[in-house]
Amino acid sequence: MEYVTGKGIILPKRKKTAKKGDNGKVLVVGGSKDYAGAVALAGLAALRSGADWVTVAAPEKVAWAVNCLSPDLVTIKLKGGNFSARHAKEITNLSKNHDVVLIGNGIGLKNETKQFLKKAIKKINNLKVIDADGIKILSSSDLENSIITPHIKELEIFMKNSKIEKTIIEKIIKEKSIEKRSILIKNNLKSFFENNNIVLLKCPVDTIISKDKILFVKGGNPGMAKAGTGDVLAGLCAGFLGQSKELLQSAVNASYFNKLIGDILLKKKNGFTYLASDMVEEVKRVLEHEKLPSMEEMFRQCDRIKQKKKYTTEEVIEMSHGLRES
Repeated sequence: MEYVTGKGIILPKRKKTAKKGDNGKVLVVGGSKDYAGAVALAGLAALRSGADWVTVAAPEKVAWAVNCLSPDLVTIKLKGGNFSARHAKEITNLSKNHDVVLIGNGIGLKNETKQFLKKAIKKINNLKVIDADGIKILSSSDLENSIITPHIKELEIFMKNSKIEKTIIEKIIKEKSIEKRSILIKNNLKSFFENNNIVLLKCPVDTIISKDKILFVKGGNPGMAKAGTGDVLAGLCAGFLGQSKELLQSAVNASYFNKLIGDILLKKKNGFTYLASDMVEEVKRVLEHEKLPSMEEMFRQCDRIKQKKKYTTEEVIEMSHGLRES
């Protein structure tokens, strides 16, 4: 089993001569009258990862709400309260001006939205990140050059959509060994991985599966079960992908930082009071540090953490560096 550590993180590099847009333009497609915050969290996480530009395309009331939340996100205001097939052409045209399309956050499961996504996905030729309801609507045959970011229930629905046998799906879902489960997923979604797709399965130990590799990422805590943390992860995937154009490395970076940030906030907030929006703000502080602590190094600080109620981001990272250098 291969676990990701700080040494496996490769951050995108910027040229000194770079101009706006050279470091990634991300289009976030999602939101509905019931879920306005998801696209904002995802878009801000993409920006914080280093992407130059993020456009949020959403139903008009959602888009106005996003404008109120942040002046940094460009919004496209679509008529209606939900996505429908009539929006497919506009989204397809928008995608041509972006490097990456993130789709699914807060988009909902109305029949008209399902029709939109099935129609649009066939015409979007960009690198893609598929999250949340997007995973529940699409199947393995719909996707290429994509990262999907399911939790175990979303993976189950995705496999059902992909016509995987019920007995095989049940075996995968019930398998306790993360290594055996990852092999089962890889063997039963072969054509999906052959089409240059990545699965980032969100678990206590994240599993990242590509055509040629299976990687595991430790870390995180129960506080990350809160609504919105998955949107942050998807945004990080899209942001890193927009900059590097590397599917596997972007998934690795996003999983590692998402878990690291969750663990830092657990210590800073002295418990599970942190929010997904706190995670977005923490991205900047973590990425400022040139050396990255491994999860193992952070966990070894347990005794020291107990002696102090709160730590700053800098203190937590400094402690981890001290152990690495000793």
